[in-house]
Amino acid sequence: MKTLEDWLQHLESLHPKGQAGVELGLERMRRVKSALGQGQRCPVVIVGGTNGKGSTCAYLENIIDRAGYRVGCYTSPHLLAYNERVRLNGRPASDTALCAAFARVEAARRDAGNVALTYFEFGTLAAWEVFAAAKVEAAILEVGLGGRLDAVNAYEPDVSIVTTVAIDHTAWLGPDRARIGFEKAGIYRAGKPGFCADANPPRTLVDHAAAIGADLRLIGRDFGFERLAEDRRQWRWWCRSGDRVVKRSLAYPGLRGATQLSNAAVALAALEALGDRLPVTMQAIRPGLIATELPGRFQVVPGRPAIVLDVAHNPQAIAVLADNLGSMGFFDRTHAVVGMFGDKDIRGALQPLKDKVDCWHAATLDGPRGASAESLAAVIGDARLGGGIFCHDSPRAAMQAARGQAAESDRIIVFGSFLTVAGALEALRAKH
Repeated sequence: MKTLEDWLQHLESLHPKGQAGVELGLERMRRVKSALGQGQRCPVVIVGGTNGKGSTCAYLENIIDRAGYRVGCYTSPHLLAYNERVRLNGRPASDTALCAAFARVEAARRDAGNVALTYFEFGTLAAWEVFAAAKVEAAILEVGLGGRLDAVNAYEPDVSIVTTVAIDHTAWLGPDRARIGFEKAGIYRAGKPGFCADANPPRTLVDHAAAIGADLRLIGRDFGFERLAEDRRQWRWWCRSGDRVVKRSLAYPGLRGATQLSNAAVALAALEALGDRLPVTMQAIRPGLIATELPGRFQVVPGRPAIVLDVAHNPQAIAVLADNLGSMGFFDRTHAVVGMFGDKDIRGALQPLKDKVDCWHAATLDGPRGASAESLAAVIGDARLGGGIFCHDSPRAAMQAARGQAAESDRIIVFGSFLTVAGALEALRAKH
């Protein structure tokens, strides 16, 4: 295998369930990790949660980078190129670095008995190999699914973060917040700081942290934020540190949306906890927060009509999207480009947008999990969400149709999946 594309095809073929396949468990990871001889020589932060993981990782990554450290960040999924998943100081890893890492993982996988790694497991091991080769001084690992049995949990975090706990991925994590909270709490470690930025954490999460002896730190009790009535350009972050309370007035972060203050607050609290091993100054924090960018998180594309890209795909995230849309100002009409996986709570997820969309462009997503445009249209109609409905065979086609229909005074919102946003981005790039 010579090219990155060759390797990615190989990864898809290894496990019976292919790229989209999910098989939770750590045994395969540990066998190959041991064969690789992977050790940990730098602080590791594991970030889990239903929503907000990517934003929290981005804040951590940007601030640590600005503090002058070599930082590696592993996230998923990607939008346009696999390289986006593995970043060194904010820049996607090169094809050369990824191919070399894949080759080492493949050799170790064979030595360990031809272990049938999943696509995500193989990618996680390779990301660590990239970080090791680059001699990173800090590693940020984003949970793919759940936490307890997720591939990144084969590594030992110095700090663990759970951003939010909401209903999603019920087929693998359980039907309610109690079960899901327990699964996400699996990234906490005995004696190590474990943060939760959910204002109402499930009892199961709190109990698990106590049972294993984790140093659980909760938003609103141990760290948090305040909006300043006297200065709308700033917010205040606070955090308990030993017997004192640290407070900082800061400019609003670069990422948009009402939930970003809690994401920024937990990122800063985690950095405070790492202060002995990875000190960062306000000279890194202030510009780091302001300059953080992340495609597909309430991303507003410049120009007219206004275009908002958001990977929101579950009821909690789409409710936040709906709130954020309400603060954008007035637009004549709102056009929605939506594509979702069929295993999601589609009706529940779309409900926050009832009577807020004038025209729906439903898109079929490829793959076995993808919902058809026709099935999305049926849900939109049955739920009486309002607006006209059009069906398209791809997100790219849906985006092209929405752009052709929208006036300069309108806006287009694109959401429902990473694949939906990726298709819209492809349509936008083709336009230029």
